[in-house]
Amino acid sequence: MRRRSVLAAAAALGASVLVPTTAAATPFPTRFPLPDGFMPEGIAIGAWPTAYFGSRADGSIYAVDLATGRGRVLAAGPGTPSLGIKVDSARRRLFVAGGTGGDVRVLDARDGRTIASYRLFEGESFVNDLVITRDAVWLTDSDEPTLYRLPLGPCGELPAPEDVTRVPLTGDMVDIPDVANANGIVTTPDGTGFVIGQTSTGKLFRVDHHGVTREIDLGGVLLPRNDGLLREGRNLYVVQNRVNLFTKLELSADASSARVVTQLTDPRFDVPATVAAWGNRFYLVNGRFSTTPTPTTTYDAIAIERF
Repeated sequence: MRRRSVLAAAAALGASVLVPTTAAATPFPTRFPLPDGFMPEGIAIGAWPTAYFGSRADGSIYAVDLATGRGRVLAAGPGTPSLGIKVDSARRRLFVAGGTGGDVRVLDARDGRTIASYRLFEGESFVNDLVITRDAVWLTDSDEPTLYRLPLGPCGELPAPEDVTRVPLTGDMVDIPDVANANGIVTTPDGTGFVIGQTSTGKLFRVDHHGVTREIDLGGVLLPRNDGLLREGRNLYVVQNRVNLFTKLELSADASSARVVTQLTDPRFDVPATVAAWGNRFYLVNGRFSTTPTPTTTYDAIAIERF
């Protein structure tokens, strides 16, 4: 998701089209509504069939039972955005990136209680997405050329505020003023670094734990408006929001290169923001960034078959 307007991306060519399945009153629906005016961005699914969504409007967290499509407000927002979300399944907690709030919150996934909150940056920032590793939580900032690292203890213990660190991004990724820079983040297949998307350029970068960035060789391909990322093994899935594409790539083990396997679109896409997986499906949330939000603007999430 971008914060400021940028030049419209050129539409990608040669995308396959997915046709939605017929809606029916069956378990695990392929579309479910979110609250009017919610302005969703992030989606996360853990080890149980519940999807968690964050609101750009006020930071509320909405939980949906994937089996029925029914949802509830899990946690009222702090008045600042909730963007990227990840589930720590072992400890049943959520980590939520705070966008312009410059923070990250840790919530109980069962009752929405706030466990901890960390201020990451004082001043203008856009804390956008995150990934959980064995010993830390890492977050991107689309305004600042930096990663934030929250160290975790041996049993997942949360850090003291003074133990949270900033890791400046150096190397190939050039921070461009007034547009969305570092956005989605996942670990590399070999576990030695990260893959980060730069929304404004359509490029992907490999980043080591010291913040050194190297552009991933995509064979000359760009992924305009790349937003949420999902990695499964060496398969990398990229949501391209304003061009309504969902792209599958195959990464090399060290993520120094990747090749596009296929691109899909779907008539139900309405500026999808990011993706999570459960069973044999991917779930994408429609951010509707090109629609002027009002208190009655409708929002939804959809499911497509894995590919």
